[in-house]
Amino acid sequence: MSDAAQPTAAEVRAAAEAVKTALDRHLAAVERRSGEDDPAVYEAFNELAAAAEEYDELLYDRYDEVTPFEIPGTDDALPPYQGPAEAKALSVLIRRDYAVAEPQRLLAQAQRVADLDADGPGGTGPADTVHGALGVLFGEFEPDEIASRHKEFGLEEGDSTLWVTAADVTAEPGEWLDAPFDQADPHRVVCRFDVSSVFDDELDHDGLDGLDGLDGLDGLDADPDIDPDVAVPLDEIEEVEEADMTDAPDVTGDVAHGADAPDVAKGADEAGDARETGGAEPGVREAGR
Repeated sequence: MSDAAQPTAAEVRAAAEAVKTALDRHLAAVERRSGEDDPAVYEAFNELAAAAEEYDELLYDRYDEVTPFEIPGTDDALPPYQGPAEAKALSVLIRRDYAVAEPQRLLAQAQRVADLDADGPGGTGPADTVHGALGVLFGEFEPDEIASRHKEFGLEEGDSTLWVTAADVTAEPGEWLDAPFDQADPHRVVCRFDVSSVFDDELDHDGLDGLDGLDGLDGLDADPDIDPDVAVPLDEIEEVEEADMTDAPDVTGDVAHGADAPDVAKGADEAGDARETGGAEPGVREAGR
């Protein structure tokens, strides 16, 4: 920054005074708050954050100094809740983005499903175009199964989000089908869960520093019998799962006799709990009231 563009000492002093004023307003709003999600407190918080950020920038530009505090970003926070205190009904809104990374794989998998439904080769049909193939696959499989097998279907996973919103009353059948997402009000969100690759860097930096000493773990595959990059016929998946169950070691005998065997049931329960909360999944962020 050039000398001509640098803020004056008076401007820095004024920014500092603005922070003091914003602090007083924030404390007053907290002392008078009407509830946990009082809009006045939310507004005072944003004003304090903006004043502190302005002061920090001017202080650095003028004196090459920084403040010792950090204001958390408000982009991750939910807006003030304006729904019912006790929800009588709820809506779950889900968005999942995909890229069609391998159209030929997508078409082949859709054609296989179409052939199975027709009990034979279908020739030209709804699976001959990308749009038709998407209709076949998403009509055949649940969205969660598509998400878990997206590579098999030639798709590349993008960001996803899940919102749980509160409603005053249960909607009548067919009431919102013409415009299903028009009532997606962020002010009625009870909790939300976001999944994005942008969160992976944060987890890698904060949570993996202590794993440097673990050798021999690179290259381990969760299931060496299945390659996610190879299309697997749908009727062979159950055979692979049955083979895995046949090869699994029997640890019940050792446990019954008091041997030092792993607590398989406990490990499975803990893994299930982690999946439900999203705590073990990379790139997951949760926000709730």
